[in-house]
Amino acid sequence: MSGDHEDASISRRVRRLEALLEEKGVVTAGAVDEVLDAFLAGASPVNGARVVARAWTDEAYRARLLTDGTAAVQELGFMDGSFQRLRVVENTDTTHNVIVCTLCSCYPLPLLGPSPGWYKSEAYRSRVVREPRSVLAEFGLQLPTTTDITVWDSSAESRYMVLPRRPAGTESLSEDELAALVSRNALIGTAGV
Repeated sequence: MSGDHEDASISRRVRRLEALLEEKGVVTAGAVDEVLDAFLAGASPVNGARVVARAWTDEAYRARLLTDGTAAVQELGFMDGSFQRLRVVENTDTTHNVIVCTLCSCYPLPLLGPSPGWYKSEAYRSRVVREPRSVLAEFGLQLPTTTDITVWDSSAESRYMVLPRRPAGTESLSEDELAALVSRNALIGTAGV
């Protein structure tokens, strides 16, 4: 599931807009890169994994996370000042969640880091909605036929993150040890923990 020509067109338009802003004196050369570098420096799936580990070890936090994801992650210092709403959806014994953005690639960047190429691809964006079980199998995630799969479509205003099921036998692990078990794909729903 690779990117497409649409990505190149968007990149050209972004570079042109940046050049126009520099020509008009709105920004200096390199200022946009500095802001993006600072933003991306704190964006990592480690952040989402920390949120998950806290939810696995603190029932009150888990309840807040599922009720108001934005406020709950802000408690841990993530997504401060964000205008986007974060909704966290929980995997259970009977339901598995997976996220997508069918229009583009909206994604909770501060919690999951830069999105993988396949997440932005037209193949993933269209197929995971139509045939989620097959797409998940391609990622190596085989779910029982009795498991319901819910696909959540992100938007410019709302982002989603999956709260994976806590693995059995991890009761004695610390938050840091639990966080180390959680991958970016588990936060998207294309992998288990």
